Amino acid sequence: MRPVLARLLLVAIVAGCTPVVSPSPSSTTVASPSASATVQVSASPLTLADAKGCPVTKPGNAPVDIGDRLFGAGSAFGNSDLWVGGLGADGVILADPRFVEQDGSIGWKLGWWRIVSGTLTITGRRLDAQAPPLRASAPEGYGQSGFQASGVFFPTEGCWEVTGLVGSSTLALVTFVLRTP
Repeated sequence: MRPVLARLLLVAIVAGCTPVVSPSPSSTTVASPSASATVQVSASPLTLADAKGCPVTKPGNAPVDIGDRLFGAGSAFGNSDLWVGGLGADGVILADPRFVEQDGSIGWKLGWWRIVSGTLTITGRRLDAQAPPLRASAPEGYGQSGFQASGVFFPTEGCWEVTGLVGSSTLALVTFVLRTP
């Protein structure tokens, strides 16, 4: 009986790791909040060449005193109060299907380093077209300073401004977000 359970477990694990294949190369059907309706999300006309029209923030290395304690320290940006890491090469976020949520939004992890003390709030807006605002999550449990994990969810591709706020200190950056195959 145990070999059968082991095979079933292996099949379940492999099936869970298999990527979802889109119904067509030009659109993806995404379940909407209503169980009976679906929403068509069209493939974007944006390309990597469009990033040239977006004033992206060029990341660099986090300061030595922060170093590897910041997630994404090799692709970071900051000021005297706040740093953010994980910005993507040259400030461009290339999101393969693993980063596309069921609702079509693009999820990305950013690490923050709070030099000033306080709770991190993250906001964002698309600069090159109309779009719903960015959604963000900064979970509790990281204390009032130092490292703070976060997840940001871009509702669309395009040129985005992301702003972190701790107390009266702000850090704003611009990134270009693009889905990739």
